[in-house]
Amino acid sequence: MKILAKRIMQALIIILVLCIFPVGCGSEETLQGTQGKDEEKKIQIGVTFDSFVIERWQRDRDVFVSMAKELGADVNIQNANGDVAEQKKQIEYFIKKKMDVIVIVCIDSQALKTNIKKAKDAGVKVIAYDRLISDSDVDLYISFDNEKVGELMGQALVDNGLVGGKVTMINGSPKDNNVPMVCDGFKSVMEENGNEIVDSYYCDGWKAELAGEYMYKNMDVVSECDAIMCGNDDLASRVVTALSEKRLAGKIMVVGQDADLEACQRIVEGTQLMTVYKPIEKLAQRAAECAVNLAKEEQIGTGENDLSTISDGTYSIPYLKIDPVSVTKENMDEVIINSGFHLKEDVYLNVPSQIEE
Repeated sequence: MKILAKRIMQALIIILVLCIFPVGCGSEETLQGTQGKDEEKKIQIGVTFDSFVIERWQRDRDVFVSMAKELGADVNIQNANGDVAEQKKQIEYFIKKKMDVIVIVCIDSQALKTNIKKAKDAGVKVIAYDRLISDSDVDLYISFDNEKVGELMGQALVDNGLVGGKVTMINGSPKDNNVPMVCDGFKSVMEENGNEIVDSYYCDGWKAELAGEYMYKNMDVVSECDAIMCGNDDLASRVVTALSEKRLAGKIMVVGQDADLEACQRIVEGTQLMTVYKPIEKLAQRAAECAVNLAKEEQIGTGENDLSTISDGTYSIPYLKIDPVSVTKENMDEVIINSGFHLKEDVYLNVPSQIEE
């Protein structure tokens, strides 16, 4: 009897195991299938930045990541530190990681054609962020109206009395496609008002120290000018420092772009005439929205922005441009302070008497 009872118990255990096992496998497969579907829904975006040396790129990064996560996407941020070879490796890395979208703040607009083709061949969407990439047929170029940026710089000088004067241009990187657009806009205003551009210099890699070196080597030419156009506020910082040493700060007009905090401080202090404020929050948010739309293969909504086309040298590509704003001492509070771009106590740090109680 004991042997029979033992055999019956063993048989019951085997039957029980056989009943449970298929259910257990089925549950595991269902769970894995559900997880797979969730992962498929999670959009993956890779972003490679030129560097974070320029103040504004850190703000672009933070706003983009915040908006993308709000839209349900994961973001992988890479910093190329101004190294083109490193940026190429980062794009290859994103392709291997099977990103849905790659967003590129390019270092060299001419150098990424092959890498972008690989991405597109792999079914990855590509967005050129702020800087146009040449001959690459990206899915979207999103930036500010760069020609208007130059026009605003020039108009600020004219509004401050520059007619029939002399100007030096200290531009950004010659490898940045935005630079000639800004220059064209600036030159058109100068020509319309009879101003002579006595020299035009380009700073490789947007290195501010090159702007300083130019100033010290060419102070005899610069000191005869009425104004200096700087490719951005970082370059303007070195220009104003050089002028200060010759007691010319505030006497020679200086304009820039990006509305860096130090530039806003210089404007209220009187050593820089103006800067161009580019609503970075709007640009970064729209870029994140567009990245998600592209990943879902949905139409890019234009909203209040103008979606047009632009030539990258070979292809006509979608171009979403956002309007920049001229900032001077007169509208600093309205544009910069009221928008929360910089705090009032920070902007007026060196001139507390100008802070309205």
